[in-house]
Amino acid sequence: MLDIDLEVIVYRLKVIEQAKLLIQKRRKFNLERYRVINEEVKKLLKVGFIREVNYSLWIVNIVLIKKANRKWRVCIDFTDLNKTIPNDSFPLSRIDQLVDAIVGHKFLSFMDAYSGYNQICMCLDDEEKTSFITDQGLLPIAEL
Repeated sequence: MLDIDLEVIVYRLKVIEQAKLLIQKRRKFNLERYRVINEEVKKLLKVGFIREVNYSLWIVNIVLIKKANRKWRVCIDFTDLNKTIPNDSFPLSRIDQLVDAIVGHKFLSFMDAYSGYNQICMCLDDEEKTSFITDQGLLPIAEL
């Protein structure tokens, strides 16, 4: 979301201080999957959602999930990173409660929920923890 002061809206990871660095060994994919990954990476680089980095101490892998329409969804394997973050005592509301809360309102905005490019920026200090590896190199997620 452009034009919003990063001092006001930025996401910070609450990683446990004694957590050790995560470096996953790069997974190998077949040519079809590399093509899908490279297309997605190019698209995300173009819109500024991710950027290339030269060196990172936290490295995770890409995971490809086959969707119902037989297309691939590109995901990042943050399983190990999630283990370094304490559980939230106040989880998000249930979706049925959220839907009930909008009843009677004239407008409902999904912004760009399809592409997800309306995300909140990641704190610069935490971007390194979101680095993932591809056959093109290391890329952190600048927004989450």
